Amino acid sequence: MISGGIMGSSECESAVGALTDLNLSLSILKNEPMSKHTSFKIGGAADIFITVNSKADLAAVIEVLNGFEVPFLVVGNGSNLLVSDDGIPGAVIKLDGEFKTITLENDGTIECGAGTALSRLCKFALQESLSGLEFAYGIPGTVGGAVFMNAGAYGEEMKGVIVSAESMTYSGEIIRRTADEMALSYRSSLYRGVDEIILSAKFRLEVGDKIHIKERMDGYLSRRKEKQPLNYPNAGSIFKRPVGNFAGTLIQNCGLKGAKVGGAMVSTKHAGFIVNQGDATCDDVVSLIDHIKETVMKKTGVALECEVIII
Repeated sequence: MISGGIMGSSECESAVGALTDLNLSLSILKNEPMSKHTSFKIGGAADIFITVNSKADLAAVIEVLNGFEVPFLVVGNGSNLLVSDDGIPGAVIKLDGEFKTITLENDGTIECGAGTALSRLCKFALQESLSGLEFAYGIPGTVGGAVFMNAGAYGEEMKGVIVSAESMTYSGEIIRRTADEMALSYRSSLYRGVDEIILSAKFRLEVGDKIHIKERMDGYLSRRKEKQPLNYPNAGSIFKRPVGNFAGTLIQNCGLKGAKVGGAMVSTKHAGFIVNQGDATCDDVVSLIDHIKETVMKKTGVALECEVIII
């Protein structure tokens, strides 16, 4: 399926033509607004937005894009992205189809496609009475994004439950790594520094009591709803946790709760979040981020580092 208007380059046009000729199971959108694909609801158009359903098709797409020198970016739910108002030149790839499968292995591990929503994985674990992923319930991302960022909450992180992951290089080679080989650290992994696409991951959980597991999941979700501004588009915590501090506390103590630039505002509910009040641009958010960083540094001497990825 191909739809949309004029793209930004002849290379993109040629790539779409070549992909069409291959007759793959793809969805290709031209000039697709990234505001539709990010939790911030911000971002200009991608020249091409491709939804891929299998590893074989992904390898073919990468080969074509590389052949026409079209840059590409792989996204999950866009829950940790701030995309430029000018959009994304080249292609954006989203994983669907077989990338959303979940399988319980004979050894008790769960193998899960990178495109699977974390909330769905957590519900699957609950169904199988497996404990260890309760902390991730309510994190609005995909498995691939969670591995890429070593996502975490409430003192736990993916590093504690992941066994291995499979990825594809930009030349189409499949690589499987153990958890020890992923260099997992606070909101980071080896994948942040290599040209690879995470395809799937395996998790080892503990057999537990289903009622207790559900209670923990519901408890974490309730805390999120109580403390986080879920009624406004946002990208989660804007800043990483400084050593020995909390970003939200520092921002609040600097009098920045409710601070605004255009349609972007520091949440009055949790100062660690910036929310889109409805008409915020990427420039608004970036300007507000810069203002927060400058103010916190001036008043506390603490350098805040962005957790959100700015494209």
